[in-house]
Amino acid sequence: MAVRTICDGRVRVIDYRCQAGPGDEPFDEVHDRFSLSYVRQGSFGCVTGGRRHDLVAGSFLLGFPGDEFRCTHEHHDCGDECLSIQISAETAETLSCRPDAWRIGMVPPLASLGAMAEVAQAAADEGIDISPEEAGLMVVARFVDVIDPGRARDLEAQPMLRRRMARVADWMHSRLERPVSLDEAAREAGLSPYHFLRGFRRVTGVTPHQYLVRLRLGRAARLLVRTDLSVTEVALDAGFEDLSNFIRTFRRATGKSPGRFRALRRMDLRAGADLALAG
Repeated sequence: MAVRTICDGRVRVIDYRCQAGPGDEPFDEVHDRFSLSYVRQGSFGCVTGGRRHDLVAGSFLLGFPGDEFRCTHEHHDCGDECLSIQISAETAETLSCRPDAWRIGMVPPLASLGAMAEVAQAAADEGIDISPEEAGLMVVARFVDVIDPGRARDLEAQPMLRRRMARVADWMHSRLERPVSLDEAAREAGLSPYHFLRGFRRVTGVTPHQYLVRLRLGRAARLLVRTDLSVTEVALDAGFEDLSNFIRTFRRATGKSPGRFRALRRMDLRAGADLALAG
């Protein structure tokens, strides 16, 4: 695994690029901090607290200090990439967040959280004028703002279903710029649309349409903060066929227009934090 530590203080930001596949033996690890890891690419399984979670691109793996976990890669042979944001216990105490929020294991793709994670990734790659530590705190603050631990669901499913849904999620992720219908995705899974919809929601926590929209919003957020493409070009590149629908969807998900969101790369910390935490 390639590990790149971006910063290491009260907020630790680490870029992980794992090449493990089905033939690699999993091993137990221990979280040493509160952590929120954004899955940028690929998919993998994780067993923690006696529960099995399956993470696909756009998901978030949560960690609580001292908790053991084991990552598995039986349904994906191309590796995965994650941006992990880890905070100290002292920093966590300042967030007014219930400790058990960090023990729900995983968070399915959420547009507003994913958008902020893309800002953090751009900061980690030195693509914007916000430090990785600042961007990491923005992501954690957004997590605290949107997550309700009481609504966490048990997303466990049979191994065959998990593998099939993870494979289809990867397939959908590779086709963001193209229209993908429920029937087409169901055929890829080898299931009827009804059973595919039920299985996909059970494994990922979102519907196939929600998954596509949230990944497209994540790509759009990445392009907005890292390129000078016009809003129209960003919308088309991210897979939105209608500009007005893109602007409306982006504003509903993040609370800001694409143009206002793009301003993050030019704002100072205070202005950027206000924008990220508004709404």
